[in-house]
Amino acid sequence: MNARFLIHTVLAIAIIGCTAKEEKKGITFSVSFSEQAGTESLDGRLLLMLSTNHEEEPRFQIHSGLDGQLIFGQDVSGLKAGEPVLFDEEVFGFPYASLADVPEGEYQVQALLHTYETFNLSTGHTVKLPMDNGEGQQWNRSPGNLYSEPFTVRIGQKNSQNTAIAMDKTIPPIPEPEDTEWIKHIKIKSEKLSKFWGRDMYLGAHVLLPKGFKEHPEAKYPLMVFHGHFPSNFGGFRTTPPDPEMPPEYSERFGVQGYNILQQQEAYDFYKRWNEPDFPRFLIIQIQHPTPYYDDSYAVNSASQGPYGDAITYELIPHIEKEFRGLGEGWSRFLYGGSTGGWEALAVQVKYPKAYNGCFAACPDPIDFRAYCLTNIYEDGNAYYYDSAHKKLEVPAHRDYLGQITATIREENHLELVLGTKSRSGQQWDIWEATYSPQNQEGYPKRIWDKKTGTIDHEVAMYWKENFDLRHILERDWDKLGNDLKGKIHIYCGDMDNYYLNNAVYLMEGFLERTTDPYYDGEVRYGDRAEHCWNGDPDQPNHISRLRYNSMYVPKIMKRIAESAPKGADLSSWRY
Repeated sequence: MNARFLIHTVLAIAIIGCTAKEEKKGITFSVSFSEQAGTESLDGRLLLMLSTNHEEEPRFQIHSGLDGQLIFGQDVSGLKAGEPVLFDEEVFGFPYASLADVPEGEYQVQALLHTYETFNLSTGHTVKLPMDNGEGQQWNRSPGNLYSEPFTVRIGQKNSQNTAIAMDKTIPPIPEPEDTEWIKHIKIKSEKLSKFWGRDMYLGAHVLLPKGFKEHPEAKYPLMVFHGHFPSNFGGFRTTPPDPEMPPEYSERFGVQGYNILQQQEAYDFYKRWNEPDFPRFLIIQIQHPTPYYDDSYAVNSASQGPYGDAITYELIPHIEKEFRGLGEGWSRFLYGGSTGGWEALAVQVKYPKAYNGCFAACPDPIDFRAYCLTNIYEDGNAYYYDSAHKKLEVPAHRDYLGQITATIREENHLELVLGTKSRSGQQWDIWEATYSPQNQEGYPKRIWDKKTGTIDHEVAMYWKENFDLRHILERDWDKLGNDLKGKIHIYCGDMDNYYLNNAVYLMEGFLERTTDPYYDGEVRYGDRAEHCWNGDPDQPNHISRLRYNSMYVPKIMKRIAESAPKGADLSSWRY
């Protein structure tokens, strides 16, 4: 009797569980957009978001961290007003792969359509991609995207009805920044990029003028190129003290109270340094070069994004130097930046060795693909899991300075897959593919690995190696590049970088220190227990030094100019 009772109990529990799962699988959402949001048919990525945090809209809570919220996505083509799109348990999501897996509870729900445009590339391919609309390729803020106001839904075992969502809001345009006495804004049409993309494409920049620019028309100036993510305006420069009415905000990343006030103070302090009598007079530019794949192009030529490297170096920068009296010679141009900007600074210096006279690369994105974060793309078989016969252990993607992990490579890539197929998420792993990969038959970037499983394509990896592995390129071509790069390479990284970027820096340093013909004669430095993005200042904590890019490399640049400027170079007109 006891055995029979146990069998019946187990069967009953199993039946109840199956019934609950079947009922939960019935949860669906139908999403459409209203005529007031637009009447034309639209292509794009349709996103459904659920959040248990009601403090802000779900679209602003999507990330791979521990408090990231829920999102599901699918492609739409030719979608018309009033036409519903069904989200059911078959639609892929993150962090739950299916709506059937979403726990019971009360959620804010919101939908958003990230709209795509059609590009007829010079390669002969036709692709559909999200055009940047002045926001720096941010899907949740991009002007023209449609969205719904959040509302509350209850998900439970008995809640199997379909919930309708109407997107009746459109994200408004972003106003262009206005010129000031100190900061000017330019935008030019790039002939090189327009030809590649089959439509007019533009490059922009924010230009910080030196003190006395108007009063010294005879002066010509060196150029500092500050690479990094999309800047809405020139950052870190403020002509007034911090706003006394601004309430202090706590920075969870740095554990600092009032970090917003500190940022304004540092920006004001830089303005004061910029005006000191003995401060060198430079032009500093921050470039706007978003692409349909990301908030910037990585500043190099690539198969899927086109000739951004040539467009910036041979179109944009000469235009700026002509407009604002730059010296216009390789010895007078310098590159710096952190993270993406750090990789760009080093890559541009390597790709255009004579066009620039030094790079200062802080916490650069992987500069040796044997340490593509924690993956060796040449030898590893899978990017998501460590090789093991009997254990399945995921590869981490993000840590803090104590080594605490908050996300894995699989999680970050699965979130990207929800945000966009075909490398169109606008996120980090996808832009690396869009920059480093060859095109596939459709005209999109070839995957370095299967986005769902993590299995690496080693043929694609070899393409990456020969074209964008900076350590490999330097080692392969040092006999050609060495003399032009001597004294120009400076790299800085924290030894507890959140994204494990220090591992590739170690490998790069190993090669550079072995160079003898000629010796690279540069600098590689590490910050003890410093996170992303430590940038070479041993005397200040990272949360301070990261705000001083615009001035901290000036002494090194001045030293480089003194050592390397050609005979007869103008070393005086800009030193008033």
